[in-house]
Amino acid sequence: MNERDFVKQKFAEYYKKNIKQIHPPASIGKREFGFVLFEEKMMVRHKGFRTEDNFRSYLASLAPSNVYYSSAYYERPEEPMEKKGWLGADLIFDIDADHMETPCKSGHEYWICEPCQNAVKGMPPEVCPRCGGSKFKEEPWLCETCLETAKKEIQKLVEFLVNDLGFQQEEIEICFSGQRGYHACVSNIEIQQIDQTARKEIVDYISGTGLNPELYGWMATGHGKELTGRDLNDPGWYGRVAKGVYGVISSYTPQQMEQIGIKKAAVRALVANRDFILRNWSSTTNWRTVKGVEGKVWSQIIEHVINKRRVGAVVDSVVTTDTHRLIRLPFSLHGKTGLMAVKVPADSLDRFDPLRESVAFMEGALKIRVNEAHRFRIGDEEYGPYDGETVTLPMAAAVYLLCKRAATLA
Repeated sequence: MNERDFVKQKFAEYYKKNIKQIHPPASIGKREFGFVLFEEKMMVRHKGFRTEDNFRSYLASLAPSNVYYSSAYYERPEEPMEKKGWLGADLIFDIDADHMETPCKSGHEYWICEPCQNAVKGMPPEVCPRCGGSKFKEEPWLCETCLETAKKEIQKLVEFLVNDLGFQQEEIEICFSGQRGYHACVSNIEIQQIDQTARKEIVDYISGTGLNPELYGWMATGHGKELTGRDLNDPGWYGRVAKGVYGVISSYTPQQMEQIGIKKAAVRALVANRDFILRNWSSTTNWRTVKGVEGKVWSQIIEHVINKRRVGAVVDSVVTTDTHRLIRLPFSLHGKTGLMAVKVPADSLDRFDPLRESVAFMEGALKIRVNEAHRFRIGDEEYGPYDGETVTLPMAAAVYLLCKRAATLA
């Protein structure tokens, strides 16, 4: 038995054992489903099911590497796209650590040579040392720093959806993908009919794209000697920008301020009068500046807060604007990790540990030969790093390495 067949066998065991706990989405008869197969590494799309039992029977017999369903509702889900009869679509947001700048990334990447499937940690070389090929696919390892960053973004997203846009928490379904991020699905009858342009406007608002500070009460007055701002506790973008600016003034080093583009003389004035500025802030929203700190400086800080400090949420615009998008089914397995996609209640995000609560294979152990692997955690235990070692690991950790093509059966 080769590695692919072994992983498929484990996936098949999981689906047969847990099939009653895997629920398809609401309005199943109006959804399209897609399945990525182990054998061909291709997606089978345009599948439709009338009942939950039909769906579960198909899933248990197929044992795919990945399972998806459409955010859209169709009259005829099994027809080609132009004949489906689009009825509407849920509002979908995708948050993935791959789209974020984290300082740890260079330390946990690895590459796969597509011709020979050789997988090695680090950045890809010019040619593969095994086969001489030059076509590589870069893949990330599970990283707790990246996962925590993604979780903070989904928390910010929920805050926008509830506090700014007025959705109810029970209308928002949050799901950990089983690998590097989360998606949120908003099911609301009124939102299902909005077009791509309106969905793009929602993304722009949540991310702060094109935000004009003056429209939110941020403007320099009195020839740049005073900035009319907002209170830290103001709702929406008012308070978000206020907290962001306050954070820059209170915590940035002179070097960090210079990196924003502030001239050295203005940096010296900000640092020397930091306490005065912050005290004044707490008593009024008119921030009296000091000599050497003009309105332009405040504009630079505000622009930095909006565009660089990620006051908004980092979401994938392409996913949200796509009214035919396929998204991962909760409690299905992720083909690149062997972990479950897990639903997470919005009020439980703080306590959610994706590397513990998404573990699917809780029983057994497996002897494998690990080519190269970074240190990683599955459940409560850390494993690795490994370099050409034969080890016996708990099944979840072993399946993870096999899915990553970083190990072979011993």
